[in-house]
Amino acid sequence: MGEFDLIRRYFMRPAMDLANGVEVGVGDDCAVLVPTPGARWLVSSDMLVEGRHFLSTVDPARLGHKALAVNLSDLAACGATPRGFTLALALPRVDEAWLAGFSRGLLALADAHRCPLIGGDTTQGPLNICITVFGEAPAGAALLRSGARVGDAIWVSGRLGDARLALEVFRGTLALDAGGFEAARAAMESPTPRLSLGQALRGIATAAIDVSDGLLGDLGHILAASGVGARLDVDALPRSALLAAQPAALQRECLLAGGDDYELVFTAPAAARLPDVGVELTRIGVIELEPGLRVVDAQGAAVAHGLRSFDHFKA
Repeated sequence: MGEFDLIRRYFMRPAMDLANGVEVGVGDDCAVLVPTPGARWLVSSDMLVEGRHFLSTVDPARLGHKALAVNLSDLAACGATPRGFTLALALPRVDEAWLAGFSRGLLALADAHRCPLIGGDTTQGPLNICITVFGEAPAGAALLRSGARVGDAIWVSGRLGDARLALEVFRGTLALDAGGFEAARAAMESPTPRLSLGQALRGIATAAIDVSDGLLGDLGHILAASGVGARLDVDALPRSALLAAQPAALQRECLLAGGDDYELVFTAPAAARLPDVGVELTRIGVIELEPGLRVVDAQGAAVAHGLRSFDHFKA
């Protein structure tokens, strides 16, 4: 199978979603998008490399889902509405069974969020997936990292830490029963981008980010961009029953530095009325004037941890 046969069979749809503002999609030198009057484009790229971001044993449908989900999560953190995405895919060889699963997972999530595939590239090489996603938000409404203010409450969506549990099982440092491992692995391999929440937070949240590399580092980006500090209550961090059954030290490592959660961390005025979009929201701290991030327990005592978030060049 040649490159263009591969594209036609696995990635070209019968008809593009013209109602979503795609005038020309897959099959030309460039995609043509129709901007919404008064809106602003929001664009993000993520790369997934085999052996660095995923294992060769991952189910290809889940990998397709996650490859797009991590990009949609960036749009969610900015309060954007998805408009389309491109896919650059390097493959060591043409594996039709793998391509069928990968494209199925990828395009199912794309359809769920009305975010059509509008172009990209394929080549031969080590397995590498790079997606660029395009979204929109009304002018001046995009959520950024730089708006947190002293006195704002800090909130997080969903639950944290289960993806890190799965990683520890793969590393051989933790044993879970079959049901527990599958739950943790699903959290790692099939994250849910919080797009509805991000859009609902426009005009309410003062700053936001998604938890991709670990809560400590990602919240730290908000603090640095906003020029503020924070107090974080580690005992308030939302966790599953599976994580709560683990030793306290492991719980804190997964919660604070686990990463791969793709939940939203955001700040908002303490009296703000938060939207109800069917996602659990937990208040986990407060923005303070003093720079730095202070981790405390439920009694307000400082918690020493020595943890840091993931860094591609320091891990």
